[in-house]
Amino acid sequence: MGDKKSKVHPDSAQFCSITAASQKDAQNFLDKYKKLDVAIDAFYNDPTQFGPLSPAAPATSTKGLVQIFDSFKDKDGDDITIDGTIRFCEALGVDPEDVVLLAIAYELKSPRLGQWTKQGWIDGWKNLGCDSLAGMKSALGTLRTKLSNDPAYFRKVYGHTFDFARQEGQRSLGTDTAIPFWGLLLAHGQKGGALTRRDGEQDIPMDGQGGWKPAYTDLWFEFLTSKNVKGISKDTWLMFLDFVRTINADFSNYDME
Repeated sequence: MGDKKSKVHPDSAQFCSITAASQKDAQNFLDKYKKLDVAIDAFYNDPTQFGPLSPAAPATSTKGLVQIFDSFKDKDGDDITIDGTIRFCEALGVDPEDVVLLAIAYELKSPRLGQWTKQGWIDGWKNLGCDSLAGMKSALGTLRTKLSNDPAYFRKVYGHTFDFARQEGQRSLGTDTAIPFWGLLLAHGQKGGALTRRDGEQDIPMDGQGGWKPAYTDLWFEFLTSKNVKGISKDTWLMFLDFVRTINADFSNYDME
């Protein structure tokens, strides 16, 4: 039996987009150097360290992306809105309430719930190396895994979700809106390593000595409801993630100050 095929690294499309390298070369550098920025630096320092470079894949087609965008955008507008979003999700075979759509919203820089601009669409899908519905379907699995396993990526998506979910013109996020998004993100992050407990500069797996538990999320929601909190500021939204990642399971390191 031959060797098993290496699992495609989640950052390979971005590596190819930045360096114009082939998928094979991207995989080699990412397998060795693990982190995207380190792998890119290594590529520029010595692009042929794994041998002669392979031919790069054809560039992502802007025309193809525009055609897909236009098939879902409003007939009387410039953007894809709610109706187009629902049809797009149907085409991808994904529930509109699937947490992976929050990662897509971050990648495509969606300004708010159910709205996608043409420029954000083109730039985002190009960065992910996708110019077809088949490629977009494939990207869903990669992004879903990355959102669950990668703390830095989770934080980026989490931060964007606040701006994405709040109503236009509002500085805060309604609590009745924040709670469902917290529920989606926290549950997904706890499936992988995205919400590993952070102690100084060290990530600590959430084992028996771990920190935040799913039951604590329910208690947080009960607290917000009982106190009749109407809105969540961005500072509160961001600091809550830090709290989740640093608190001990018994709250022994909680500081009232």
